[in-house]
Amino acid sequence: MLKSTLRYLHLTPDQPLPPLEGLTSFKTILVLEAVVEEMVMWETCRTLVASGCLYALAWGKQCESWHEAIDDAFLEATNYEDLDDAKTLVSTAHEDEELGEVFWFARHRAVHAAELPDTLIVHIADTPRREALEAEYRDA
Repeated sequence: MLKSTLRYLHLTPDQPLPPLEGLTSFKTILVLEAVVEEMVMWETCRTLVASGCLYALAWGKQCESWHEAIDDAFLEATNYEDLDDAKTLVSTAHEDEELGEVFWFARHRAVHAAELPDTLIVHIADTPRREALEAEYRDA
């Protein structure tokens, strides 16, 4: 069985995503508890794609915009080419769901053609909630 790793990264609404080291092909759960300016959203999505994000789940404020932005960042990065399933980004928006449901979906149903052993929770909020979000994810 493939060992999975959970990582957590807190960002304030105006903070850019730092370089992501040690990740190649991974799943991202965007926990969006604050409104983010469009340029920060776009740059964050571009960084996620460039770092190897192949599955993105957006939950919270502006989640539909994030869903569209990461799809567009992927298309931009791949020059709008058709790729095989193992190299294609899958994204979802979870506007009307509880966060626990999104975590459950991420753990049990969000599958990709490629192996994605790492999951990154990107938490955009004024204050971090690492322990609570990691616990909720593990309990899902």
